[in-house]
Amino acid sequence: MGAIRPILFVMKTLWFFLVLVVSSVGQDVALQGPLEQVYGIWRHSMIQKDYAAWSKVTATHRQIATKNRLNSERRAFPKGIFEVPAVPPALAGLKNVQTKRNGRTAKSVYFGKVDFGVGGVPTDNLLVIDFVQENTGWKYDVAEFVNLAALPDVRAELNRGDLAYIAKTPDFAPTGVVPPLPVAVPIAKYIAKVYVFCPGRSVDVTVNRVSRHHFGNAKEAELVMGGVVDGKNEIQYSIKGLPGGNGKEAMSIRVYVLSQIEGVMPIKAFEYQVLEGAPVEVSGSAKFDLDAVMSKKLLGK
Repeated sequence: MGAIRPILFVMKTLWFFLVLVVSSVGQDVALQGPLEQVYGIWRHSMIQKDYAAWSKVTATHRQIATKNRLNSERRAFPKGIFEVPAVPPALAGLKNVQTKRNGRTAKSVYFGKVDFGVGGVPTDNLLVIDFVQENTGWKYDVAEFVNLAALPDVRAELNRGDLAYIAKTPDFAPTGVVPPLPVAVPIAKYIAKVYVFCPGRSVDVTVNRVSRHHFGNAKEAELVMGGVVDGKNEIQYSIKGLPGGNGKEAMSIRVYVLSQIEGVMPIKAFEYQVLEGAPVEVSGSAKFDLDAVMSKKLLGK
């Protein structure tokens, strides 16, 4: 028996080590509470419109990006931070199905009746919250609502406690990469959007060397950070094929400038258009003008 005990001790020690490894790779129980506290403070700051509290718990890059967006929309800062269509959902009543850390990034995934306070009966869906660790501790970055209406089997699995979908989906794991600090932009004179239609392709666009955009198999528009300026503006773009595309699809890249006068239609300031079957530039750059005639139409003066 004396020879067996050391072996048992080694086996128990190994088992304990494996449990620790599994816990660190999967659920980070110790981190869940601190992250929930950060989110709770952030949520309360949004409800109370408390900029001082908001700035203390929001990641630095997200603060700059938020101000950039408001400046680009010519909306007041910090007032515009709190002008949101719905109340951030509470975590009470939701089940934490995964909390993971990767370097200075973390992500928490919650399942249940995510309630934005807009009426109706909430259904079981996912709320995914990203965090970034800074010198003063963990900070809120961004939250994403994942509607499972089109995934009834996944919803049923999660209700049974089967977390296979969460475990195998990369988007539910933290990347380990802290987003860089954006370049701060001033209040835009003209509000602009870049529109891309690119079935079967991915497109990267940069406007005035500041506003960077990525589109994949998309038909959508994004706000141009900093807007556009009087006179010369510039655009760079690169285009790649995606799996499933045939390389013959029609596509377009456009920049629209929005009027600040009600009823005046946006002006198309730039367009790169490819007809179906026509050759596509792998990359390109161009300049486009915003002249006095366009300015008068947009501003009414």
